Amino acid sequence: MLLVTDVGNTTTVIGIFEGDVLRAHWRLSSTLRTSDELGISLLTLLGTKGVAPEEIEGAAFASVVPMMDFSLREALRNFFNVEPLQVDSTIDTGMEIRYATPHELGADRLVTAVAGRAKYGAPLIVADYGTAITFDAVSPEGAYLGGAIAPGLNSSISALFSKAAKLPQVGLSLPKSVIGRNTNESIQSGIVLGSAGLTDHIVGLLRAELGTEAKVVATGGHAGLMARVSRTIDIVDPWLMLDGLRMIYQRVRG
Repeated sequence: MLLVTDVGNTTTVIGIFEGDVLRAHWRLSSTLRTSDELGISLLTLLGTKGVAPEEIEGAAFASVVPMMDFSLREALRNFFNVEPLQVDSTIDTGMEIRYATPHELGADRLVTAVAGRAKYGAPLIVADYGTAITFDAVSPEGAYLGGAIAPGLNSSISALFSKAAKLPQVGLSLPKSVIGRNTNESIQSGIVLGSAGLTDHIVGLLRAELGTEAKVVATGGHAGLMARVSRTIDIVDPWLMLDGLRMIYQRVRG
């Protein structure tokens, strides 16, 4: 079995693959932990699915939180006796990168582009709804081009809460109408429907630059919510990142 981990700024997503099948997955908050704490947490999660540590034959991870990298690597070595593959823009992913500054490219953006191209073809636009909303374009030839980055839904709510004294911290849900009847509904309308408008506008501009009606695949924690209000999302694939880590691991490690 293969253990894959996506370490994001807000959320860490963990999955176990048996061959090409995602057998189990978890979405946890990203908090700094020691390697021992991480190892024990991983053992506990696997135990809930009846998976013994010796069944893990390999591991791969991508991270946008550098302070977590060492602890996670040590946890995988010490508790599972595997040498993990850390995926970044220097790894041979099989995808040409036309980004002007590849060293600045977040591993999450590259991995979802690799998985999206493999599963849905090219050209393609990947919209990832996490701490940030990222839009990544894959050319008709299958090369990674770049994209756009905007604040995520929760990040936008947190910014409002921290900067506006009278505005409350609200949960994310689909608003009943555009016209909010109270402050909570008004914030939800602005954030959720505003992000849908952002999605549709950016997708339209990306398609114009690509010169084709590229498919749009949405992933990340809020992909399902956004697909309900966006006019341009074609596919929802919440575990696209995990698939990408599996594909790259199989390519690099065989």
